[in-house]
Amino acid sequence: MSRQSRRSTLLLFALWPWARALHAQAAPMEAPLRIEGRSLARRVQVAGAELRLNGAGVRAVAWFKAFVAALYLGARASSAAEAVAAPGPKRLQMHMLADVPAAELSKALRRGVLRNSPETDRTPLGPPLEALSARIDALGTLRKGDVLDLDWDPTRGVVLSLNGTLRGPEQGLSHPALYPAVLRAFIGERPYDERLKAGLLALPASQPQEQTTPGD
Repeated sequence: MSRQSRRSTLLLFALWPWARALHAQAAPMEAPLRIEGRSLARRVQVAGAELRLNGAGVRAVAWFKAFVAALYLGARASSAAEAVAAPGPKRLQMHMLADVPAAELSKALRRGVLRNSPETDRTPLGPPLEALSARIDALGTLRKGDVLDLDWDPTRGVVLSLNGTLRGPEQGLSHPALYPAVLRAFIGERPYDERLKAGLLALPASQPQEQTTPGD
């Protein structure tokens, strides 16, 4: 190999890491999913783990649209059982479509949890569910455009954030049955509504079935 060829080869090796980094930066990012004018990221970081958007849907009662919900998991899930069993962090995200009293949201969440929990689980779930409801109530009024995150962090428990800011103590609610119960309120056997469930699980939308009002 000539001296010139050796110089060219060394130069290529020297430039290779820089070229790879430049290619990665230039690669197109996944376009967000848009629902009801809200942009939902395809990927998010929760507790140091990258989660992918599993599905999304609209929480609506008759003509009133309350929020867009998005479910982020580390592994694809098409059922509540798979979502609960998926390892690692998780995120249930709500993009508010209207001004809603936080107390109404927490009341609906409590009832949704109880509707989808076996009777034997309801008593143990009582204290952590009330603690989560109190943290939601403390938000006051959720405004149109607000983004509420309900995360499961295996090292901290259930963590609540509003517009990217932690709300409540740094340490989450660590009861192991609480987050699965919250998920089932949205995608369990008796969810808020079947269309929202189908969206979160990325399933074909079924015919409208019984839908609960915020007080049910």
